[in-house]
Amino acid sequence: MSLDRYEPLFFNANFKEAASSGGLVAYRGELVLKEGEVADANGRRKPPTEVLKQAVLLGDAGGLKLISGSLDELQQYPFVVEKFGAEFNAGTIAVFFTVNIPKGFVTTTNGATVAFIPLVQGMVWTELSDLVALDKGDFKGLSAADKVVTVFDALKSYKFKLAENTVDEALKTTNNAKRETHGAI
Repeated sequence: MSLDRYEPLFFNANFKEAASSGGLVAYRGELVLKEGEVADANGRRKPPTEVLKQAVLLGDAGGLKLISGSLDELQQYPFVVEKFGAEFNAGTIAVFFTVNIPKGFVTTTNGATVAFIPLVQGMVWTELSDLVALDKGDFKGLSAADKVVTVFDALKSYKFKLAENTVDEALKTTNNAKRETHGAI
């Protein structure tokens, strides 16, 4: 699998490229979780209604190795499982920075370790790199895809210091937090 099967879900793509070794392919951008309604007789669609923001994917012929991104609500996770869950296995690492959860937790989906970390502001790539203590020097001279591989390699040995929980239990504790953005007005 070179992530080609997910190409229809790519939205606002930054890049999709092969890493320098291992047959790995990386993607960064957004992923459509739920398409918008058909807008006209020609079949054109309205914008997606659910999106995994700032997504990071890494895969190879064996399946999905890494999936990360920002969920506005934990309630969006079933859409992630619907689109990508079949590719989850014991070798898959999933990290979702989620706006409306009060505290982080770890669960398992189809054998994959899935971490949910609260985040109302910030960038997924920065938070993911900080999580495994990587800095700019660790990425110097690497291609975009090789940077994703570097993060994945660091995550393989990372132990999440989060409580075990189920998504169903965590859904009972969600809050009304909204993403905080700053910038020009």
